[in-house]
Amino acid sequence: MKRILMVAYHFPPLAGSSGIQRTLRFVQHLPAFGWQPVVLTTQIRAYERTSDDLLADVPRDVSVRRAFAVDSTRHLSIGGRYFGWTARPDRWASWKFDGVRQGMRLIREFQPAAIWSTYPIATAHLIGAELHRRSGLPWIADFRDPMAQDGYPEDPRVWSSFKRIEENAARNASLCVFTTPGAARHYRELYPRSAPRMVVVENGFDEESFGDANRAALSVGPRKPGPLVLLHSGIVYPSERDPTYLFAALRQLREDGRLSPHDLRVRFRAAVHDDLLRALAADHNVGDFIELCPTVPYREALAEMQSVDGLLILQASNCNEQIPAKIYEYLRAGRPILGLTDPSGDTASVLRGARLKSIARLDSSAEIQAVLMAFIDAIRTCSADLPDPQAVTLASRRGRAEQLANLIEGVIR
Repeated sequence: MKRILMVAYHFPPLAGSSGIQRTLRFVQHLPAFGWQPVVLTTQIRAYERTSDDLLADVPRDVSVRRAFAVDSTRHLSIGGRYFGWTARPDRWASWKFDGVRQGMRLIREFQPAAIWSTYPIATAHLIGAELHRRSGLPWIADFRDPMAQDGYPEDPRVWSSFKRIEENAARNASLCVFTTPGAARHYRELYPRSAPRMVVVENGFDEESFGDANRAALSVGPRKPGPLVLLHSGIVYPSERDPTYLFAALRQLREDGRLSPHDLRVRFRAAVHDDLLRALAADHNVGDFIELCPTVPYREALAEMQSVDGLLILQASNCNEQIPAKIYEYLRAGRPILGLTDPSGDTASVLRGARLKSIARLDSSAEIQAVLMAFIDAIRTCSADLPDPQAVTLASRRGRAEQLANLIEGVIR
């Protein structure tokens, strides 16, 4: 079996990010298609939060090497301040030095046929690029989402470092992989000479994990009387997933007498920015509509998705070329989905592709009011749209791994 060296910051026991699922599920499923992964990641101390719930999903025959790395904001700061250069291109820039050293050791030891590195921790691409330069092995740069964007990152020096990394990948990577058609299209226009090497491998859901979650969901039992529960599972980014207009819509619906906390609860699970949500809810006098809940193990989170009345997607128009990874898990959960997102963006396209029509702009209180009330009425009358089974089948992680394996085969040929 051929081997591939996979460079990824997001790997168990890291907790608190859905980004971990992409690398972990490739590691699980690639061997079925002729590729044995070897993983290069960081020391556990570099992770801000950890959990053991996904460690058992790492196959025992997969070699995992952890290179020295520190988090600049936690390990290199004095009085809350640290040198900016220690956090460029990201807080784990220190990972590069031992990452390259350990990576070359792995290349000598395991003789991989290709190197794969994955964003959103940009240092992973620095390591992948240097390993490619030293070894001559083909390099697949898994961008997932765009890197240097208009206004992001805000720090111009960080933005410049992102830009250099993506330019280098466009020149030298055998493939640049994106998770959405919009992101790939943007980069093909940005780097036309490299356009044939810009490809899409979307995120997905892991059926095996849902097998365990199904049993957990069944143990929850029938729905209890009370308000409908609309769940947002995962991080609420202050800009990219700003719920301000949702809260404004809830306030207006309450003032109009059309909706009360006895009718609806909006549950935010593992939102991270809980203080922001509390402040927004207080500003709009809708705190009794809102539930803020802590992180739970992955399979418990999947079980919760299957047990609530509806699922909520938040995605701003400044992320039209990005798709939240959890949307595929939402599809597999089989519950009605309310999408607050730009109708012209890639997230809305995924929802429409699954025959889901409850979509309103995230920055329009009026649209949210109308669509939310129609969504609630449809749930109450058991007429809400459910994800199309064919769209669900196409979104499995195993299928994505087969797609990646075929791409790697093409590269080495």
